[in-house]
Amino acid sequence: MSNASRRVVVVGGGVIGLASAYSLNRAGWDVTIVEKNAIGQGTSRGNCGYICPSHVLPLTEPGAIRKTMKALFRKNSPFSISPRFDLSLWSWLVHFSMRCNTRDMMAAAPGIQALLDSSYAEYESMIERESLDCEWERRGLLYVYANPAAWSGFAETNELMTSAFHCPAERLNGKELTEREPALKEGLAGAWYYEQDAHLRPDRLLSSLRILLLARGATVHAGCTVTGFRRGSRDAQALETSIGEIPADSFVVATGAMTPFLAKSLGCRIPIQPGKGYSLTMPRPEICPAIPMIFPERRVAVTPFASGYRLGSTMEFAGYDASIRAERLQLLKDGAEPYLREPYREPIEEAWFGWRPMTYDSLPIIDRSPIMDNVLIAAGHNMIGMSMAAGTGRLVSELLSGEAPHIDPTPYRVGRF
Repeated sequence: MSNASRRVVVVGGGVIGLASAYSLNRAGWDVTIVEKNAIGQGTSRGNCGYICPSHVLPLTEPGAIRKTMKALFRKNSPFSISPRFDLSLWSWLVHFSMRCNTRDMMAAAPGIQALLDSSYAEYESMIERESLDCEWERRGLLYVYANPAAWSGFAETNELMTSAFHCPAERLNGKELTEREPALKEGLAGAWYYEQDAHLRPDRLLSSLRILLLARGATVHAGCTVTGFRRGSRDAQALETSIGEIPADSFVVATGAMTPFLAKSLGCRIPIQPGKGYSLTMPRPEICPAIPMIFPERRVAVTPFASGYRLGSTMEFAGYDASIRAERLQLLKDGAEPYLREPYREPIEEAWFGWRPMTYDSLPIIDRSPIMDNVLIAAGHNMIGMSMAAGTGRLVSELLSGEAPHIDPTPYRVGRF
């Protein structure tokens, strides 16, 4: 049967779902997208929009637990865990801590890099081919430090990134830094600059993909809740939803941090925890940076879009709490103030939060359900789903279409948990 006569249902209207739908549509599949809320209005929309090959190393680096525990007991820490009895969270934290060593860090990094590099190339070709209105810019990414010891200490990481992953950064001292980026304050220790990184405006990308897919004949069911699958012996025959059954030949589950709620239907463990992140979107300041930047000492990220300006990050393990805590938003402003001449500007156009789908090994799941051969899971992209989306979409299409995958899918197998 040719792909042109095959139907696929993509569950999830975030960036992973839309990127998968786009690649499948290009491969000739008849695509239907099912989303519980509005298309493109979930976790993907409010992040900082980095497309960053530099984010190769997983969170499970040596010393991560010590830094995390230290941060937990610091007032106004960017990292927090809401106290509660949650066996899945504590199991996740134990597994995470067991991987905070050089061996496991280096084992996970190649799988991360493969998706990052693939996605970067796919984004460039997709945006040019489709003339997507998403404010794509290649301005690099600065890691800015106020503390001289912390700045110098990154040299060891840079050596590793250069030798093992061919991803070097340019070292800038304080004077060179303010010459490169005049929006930063004088007196900072320095920065490391990843010239190859890019950024885009996530909400514009998602809107452009939705419009493009609709124009190409895709069907969209927004406000539609998924309850499970009607199964055959080794496959799914239809998706069971609040609007009735939706039959198809194949299915993609790209539901991010919500994927554990479908674990029983998928027949496998989905150890994803919702890592709550925040952002503030506002007009561009008068003294606006030209280059996106991260302040590692404060865990705050800054993105100057062509049409706006965003502060983002922090990490809060609070379960599926949907409240927006004012003190967490204030951390973003407070974290930017020591570095930028004009760190933010009123009015705040949007105060946002999203649940990042965190796996304990920093790798996503891109694999078939062990009980349904025609159901593919694509979830768990941690904090870099935007950076990994285009490559993930291509890999999803290849796996469902029976084509040779352009990258090795082994690191993303669901059976590793």
